[in-house]
Amino acid sequence: MTLAAATNENLAEISNVLIYSAMAVYTLAFFAYIAEWIFGSRSKVARTAAALTPKASAAGTAPAVTVRQGGGTAVLERPKVTVRAASGSRDVPDGPGAHGGDEQGDLYGRIAISLTVLAFALSFGGVLTRALSVERAPWGNMYEFNITFSTTAVGVYLLLLALKKNVRWLGLFLTTSVLLDLGLAVTVLYTASDQLVPALHSYWLYIHVSTAILCGAVFYVGAFTTVMYLFKDSYENKLANGGKPGSFATSFLERLPAAASLDKFAYRVNAAVFPLWTFTIIAGAIWAGDAWGRYWGWDPKETWSFITWVAYAGYLHARATAGWKGRKAAYLALLAFGCWLFNYYGVNIFVNGKHSYADVGLGVLQAAGF
Repeated sequence: MTLAAATNENLAEISNVLIYSAMAVYTLAFFAYIAEWIFGSRSKVARTAAALTPKASAAGTAPAVTVRQGGGTAVLERPKVTVRAASGSRDVPDGPGAHGGDEQGDLYGRIAISLTVLAFALSFGGVLTRALSVERAPWGNMYEFNITFSTTAVGVYLLLLALKKNVRWLGLFLTTSVLLDLGLAVTVLYTASDQLVPALHSYWLYIHVSTAILCGAVFYVGAFTTVMYLFKDSYENKLANGGKPGSFATSFLERLPAAASLDKFAYRVNAAVFPLWTFTIIAGAIWAGDAWGRYWGWDPKETWSFITWVAYAGYLHARATAGWKGRKAAYLALLAFGCWLFNYYGVNIFVNGKHSYADVGLGVLQAAGF
């Protein structure tokens, strides 16, 4: 074995160690996020509402009231807690987050963020050493794509936090999905370091695949925010109609941003990344022209990339022109993300085409017992 080959093999082993180390730290972060939710108190809105009950008033813990003198009679007016305004407008304040405004919960949340940063650094190191071991971009097979996608998704989350966006509540769900994704990568999708097939030897690999990974990470954030919007909107509707949600739903959902905030945030991130997804498809077509002598051939990957583009374009068009806001638009957004997920996993694993590299589909089917 040559010195270069031995060095590359050592780098591949280091990459594996770093990925497993990242998974261990993500697990610790996962438990820290759980502690944040458990030890964090309910939102300030919920505590204020509870203080306005007759029992609280009798105990002397109710907030101060306004006293008006009218006709010699003192009138006590209770402060109003607005849960949802009429005519579809929203007056609901954003919840305080997973920590619920509680100091102990906030401490666990900060620990979770620190662990997430550490895990991200380890994962990034794993991706980088994998690239050094094969002396190319680490996107030649599904294993490499998975570990890069997971790292990018966490990077997007940390960037949003650095920009002071209200997304810390997303941490628990992000680490859960990242652990599942990395677990799938190291068990089912793992592929030893190898060289690329000839069609991938192009600088377009760096341009096309990197933008596809970044788009997927942002689409993921938008999709999960949309799911939380649907839950929060149902909760607010139930309150507005005089219903009484369960204690778990109350404790969980009151800490999230208001439904209107979630809806607006999901729309903005999807709209922001959509031009990049358009560029990704165009870059892929140009690369296909260089590699295969045709720009478009309705290969399964190309077809589903276009379907995903149409789905997201329909969602954005409906929001901008047809006035589809709220739940209708949310269902369209989830349908579009479902198309992206199938394009990511289903096409690569179960459908044969020019984009099926390293026999990943056959390997996964055999691992699954088919």
